[in-house]
Amino acid sequence: MGGAAAILTVNAGSSTLKFGLFDDTGQRVAGGSVEGRGTAEPAVLCWTVPPASQPVVLPGVGFDLERALQALLRQLHLRGMLSSLRVAVHRVVHGGARFSGPVCIDADVMVELRRLAPLAPLHQNANLRGVEVLGQALPGLIQFAAFDTAFFSALPEVETLLPLPQEVRAHGVRRYGFHGLAYEHLMASLRARSVRSQGRVLLAHLGSGCSMAAVRDGQPVATSMGFSALDGLMMATRSGSLDPGVLLHLLDQGWTGSSLRDLLYRRSGLLGVSGLSGDWRSLQGSQSPRARQALALFTHRATREMGALVACLRGLDLLVFSGGIGQHDAPLRAALGQTLDFLGVRIDAARNGAAQGGDAVRIDGDDSGVEVWVIPADEEQVLSRVGLAALPVAGARA
Repeated sequence: MGGAAAILTVNAGSSTLKFGLFDDTGQRVAGGSVEGRGTAEPAVLCWTVPPASQPVVLPGVGFDLERALQALLRQLHLRGMLSSLRVAVHRVVHGGARFSGPVCIDADVMVELRRLAPLAPLHQNANLRGVEVLGQALPGLIQFAAFDTAFFSALPEVETLLPLPQEVRAHGVRRYGFHGLAYEHLMASLRARSVRSQGRVLLAHLGSGCSMAAVRDGQPVATSMGFSALDGLMMATRSGSLDPGVLLHLLDQGWTGSSLRDLLYRRSGLLGVSGLSGDWRSLQGSQSPRARQALALFTHRATREMGALVACLRGLDLLVFSGGIGQHDAPLRAALGQTLDFLGVRIDAARNGAAQGGDAVRIDGDDSGVEVWVIPADEEQVLSRVGLAALPVAGARA
């Protein structure tokens, strides 16, 4: 297993907890997730990396982040891994303008990150609650935050600007970009596999949350998400880009800010259009016309966003699909690839059908002018590298 286990990576959400345990050489020792089965059933802790075990059913019903973290720590103790922890690294969605790289978490940092919570209400509070719970359970543990926005800190200024007056923009109202930890991993994977990674790259992270990013010469040049995690692509329950006139109209109809926030974050997207579910797989299995409509709209919106980003790149050398939908839905990949056939994209049907989201795999045909990859997102790997760099800090404080 290499060196002693030293780094815990934590990706805490409102309904899931993903974790990884890495030793001091960067080797993954263990990992897994805690997921709820609904509000009336217990959550279950599953190990996805050896040492594997039978799923652990948590007490109580529904998903509760504090209970999930306590169960994880209990399992690490039973496996003899808890005493060797030195650093915990948390995925935090929004770092704002201040944090363009990983930071050691203290009280002042927490105040600043809480201030950003309204910009990512589905994620930020859960991320920070994970920090709090772990700090209470292990007071001496050094904790770091790594940010989804940091990958986009090098965006060209024109990509960050919003067409608003300076007095509004002075309050941090700008485009930030998200899913940066996933994109950082995708680019690292590409650099190890393809010389075209330094060319014109389009990254498509399609899952419950969706975004795309355009990268040229290894640097981000454009992205679909902006000021908040609402922008851009249609998502499971989030609207994506929307004419602001719609919101003004609803305000005139008596809607409040809180009701609009609930609408845009929790009741729109695939769920809102279908009226059934925000789960891609459930909609695929439905014969409802509204489910068909939701899937068609998602595909159309993705096509439009791909076209805009390709224009920013002025061409395309490499296309990557990732995220739960992007990794597992071969028909969607084929449909989106076909919309880019004018650029020379050719997806091989057999290779595409065999790609099930395990390892990184190429799915383009031999006659394709563009490389097409399917690469699983691995944010924990990026978080672990932050932890490795932080080990000397932890050692000095020990």
